[in-house]
Amino acid sequence: MTFLLFLLYMAAGGAAGYASATMLQLGLPLSVGAGVLTTAVLSQIHVLVSNGSSKREIDARMQAIEKENRDAERRMDVVEARTDVVEETVKHELTERRDALVSEMKQLEGLIDRLSHSFETRLAETSSAKIVAPQEDAILRDVRDALKDGRVDLHLQPIVSLPQRRVSFYEGFTRLRRPDGSLILPAEFLDAGRRANLMGQIDNFTLFRCVQIVRRLAERDRRVGVFCNIAASSLEDSTFFPFFLEFMTENRDLSGAVIFEIRADRFETRSRTMRDNMDKLTELGFRFSIDHAPDLGLDLPRLQSAGVRFVKMNGAALIDQLRDPAGPRPVSSINRRVDGEEVSAVFSRYGITMVAEKMEDEASVVEILEYEIPYGQGHVFGAPRPIKASLMQETAPPREMVQRMTNFG
Repeated sequence: MTFLLFLLYMAAGGAAGYASATMLQLGLPLSVGAGVLTTAVLSQIHVLVSNGSSKREIDARMQAIEKENRDAERRMDVVEARTDVVEETVKHELTERRDALVSEMKQLEGLIDRLSHSFETRLAETSSAKIVAPQEDAILRDVRDALKDGRVDLHLQPIVSLPQRRVSFYEGFTRLRRPDGSLILPAEFLDAGRRANLMGQIDNFTLFRCVQIVRRLAERDRRVGVFCNIAASSLEDSTFFPFFLEFMTENRDLSGAVIFEIRADRFETRSRTMRDNMDKLTELGFRFSIDHAPDLGLDLPRLQSAGVRFVKMNGAALIDQLRDPAGPRPVSSINRRVDGEEVSAVFSRYGITMVAEKMEDEASVVEILEYEIPYGQGHVFGAPRPIKASLMQETAPPREMVQRMTNFG
C-alpha cells in the first residue's frame, strides 16, 4: 500500500513538472526540479501523517497498559488487606486460646503452691513439738504403696536461655501414681510424706531418675542440666542423708549437670545439720538453687559461700521490683544504689545466675529481656511433661535399690 502511494506521489510530481514546462514555460531543469519537489513534499506529508497516527496508537496502548497496572495494584491491595484481616483474626483467636489455657494452668499451679506452702507452714509450726506416729489414712497408704512398688514418675519442664529460648536445663518434678495409673496430687503426697517422714525416700527416687536422665542426655551429647528438688528435711535426715551422699559420691562426675533445688524460705531457716550436709555436697562439686525467692533483697556473699549458684524468682514480681527505682536490691559489695538494669550483672559478679520462673505470657518475656535476665521458665516456654514410657523403664531404680530405700522407712 505504501509503495502504491509513493508511485502516486511520483506521478503527481511528474504532472507538476509537465505543467511547469507547458503552462508556465519554465525550462527543463526547473520543470524537473518542480516535479521532484512536489514528490518530496507529498512523501514527507505522508510520513508525518503516518508517524502521528502511530504515536497516537502507541499512546493509547500505553494508557491501556497503565490502566491495567492500576487495576491490578488495586486488586492486590484488596487481597493483601483481606489477608491481613484473616491473619490478624487467626492470631487473635490463637492468642485468646493460649492465654485461656495458660491462665487455667497458672491458677492450678498457684493452688498447688498455696497448698504446699500451707502444709510447710503447718509443719514448721509443729516442728518443736514431739513427733507422733502418722495417721494411716488412704493417701498415706497410697504413698507408701507407690514408693514400695516404684511408681514414682518424673516430669520435666524446660528452662530456656534468653533471648534465644534454647533449652539449657530441665526442672524435675516428682509425681506418684496409684495402681490404676491416676496421679496423687503433689499437695497430697507432700503432706503425707512429711507426716510419715517419707520425704527422704521420695527424694531418693527422684534423684535416681534425675541422674539417669542426665546420663542419657550426655550419651546424646546434649549438654543440658537438671534441677532436682530436694526437701530440707532430706538434708537433715540422719537416716537417709548418708545413703543420699553415698549415691552422689558415686555420681560426682555429673556435678556440673545436677543442681539441687530448695525453697528460699527453708534456706533462710536451715539448721546447722542442713548447712553441714550442703557443704558436703558442695565439696563434691554439686551446686544449689533456691526458688520462690520473695524479693531481690538477698545476701549474695552468703549465697555464694553456701554453694548457691542459681536464684529463681516469680517473673511478674521480678519485673515489678526491677522496674521500681525504690524496689529491693541485693546485698553486695557495691555501695551505691543499683539500677534495675544492673541487678543481673551484680548477681553474676558472685557467680549466681538469675532465672525468671512462672513466666506465663509473651508480654512478660519482652519486659524481662529489657533487664538481661539470662534464663526463663514457665508455661510460655513449656509445661512440665512426663518422660517417655521407654525412658521411664530405663531410668527406674533396680529392685534391690527400691527395697533398700523403702526398708529405711
